[in-house]
Amino acid sequence: MSNQIGPDDDPCCSPLVREPLTEDWAGNLARMFKALGDPVRLRLLSLVASHAGGEACVCDISGSFDLSQPTISHHLKVLREAGLLDCERRGTWVYYWVLPDALRQLSAVLLTEGEPAAASAQCAEATT
Repeated sequence: MSNQIGPDDDPCCSPLVREPLTEDWAGNLARMFKALGDPVRLRLLSLVASHAGGEACVCDISGSFDLSQPTISHHLKVLREAGLLDCERRGTWVYYWVLPDALRQLSAVLLTEGEPAAASAQCAEATT
């Protein structure tokens, strides 16, 4: 994805406060936020992230929902296509894990230190 937050970027300021998002970056973020806009997918992401070892199989998490395994697999596919999860087939099962860079992008774009004006002032101080 373009314009990702890198380790050298200023952590004090949200990209929303620092500069306008590019069209590509806004599109990538929108896909992630849209995928997380469904309560089932948000819970799935949380279940995968908090599962022992940081990865989970559909068989490990399907009992947490009153949904069929194919429906859960569909939701996991949406999360994967949005760039939030990755997976690997092992025998007959597919194991999923959260992509930390995607979560960093989402949290960085939303991170603010108080009001926007205060965050802008902090950015200005950090760059001088």
